[in-house]
Amino acid sequence: MTYRVCFVCTGNICRSPMAESVFRARVAEDGLDDRVEVDSAGTGGWHEGDGADPRTVSVLEEHGYDSAHTARQFQPSWFSRLDLVIALDHGHLKALRRLAPTPQDAEKVRLLRSFDPAADDDLDVPDPYYGGMDGFEECLEMVKAASEGLLAAVREDLKGRVA
Repeated sequence: MTYRVCFVCTGNICRSPMAESVFRARVAEDGLDDRVEVDSAGTGGWHEGDGADPRTVSVLEEHGYDSAHTARQFQPSWFSRLDLVIALDHGHLKALRRLAPTPQDAEKVRLLRSFDPAADDDLDVPDPYYGGMDGFEECLEMVKAASEGLLAAVREDLKGRVA
């Protein structure tokens, strides 16, 4: 049975495609790419069909990550097939939990930085869209820092399914 993770930000062109790309690479490095499916979406549909922001693409490629992406909007019907819905900030967390059809689905929504043991009290990944390249680099560092903890949580969930 495939374990499914979807990263969600506002428009699905900056933070969530970056998180998707980084986490997909971590899953592959860990040899779990045959068991874990990684995806992303936005809370809104403003950029549906667009590629990732060119600055996201640039930062990903500069650090050796895949940048292929097409933006889309998160749909409440997806909850039934997803195991984890990873919000990039508290606004996304609240919006996604409101969309959740059941309390069990709402429990699937978690903040990305909650998986980073070194994260401070502010668990939001700031939106780099209106800033310069340094914001995209900062976003990448936050995503990478949380990815190991997220991967450990996914591994643990997968163990529970086999047992």
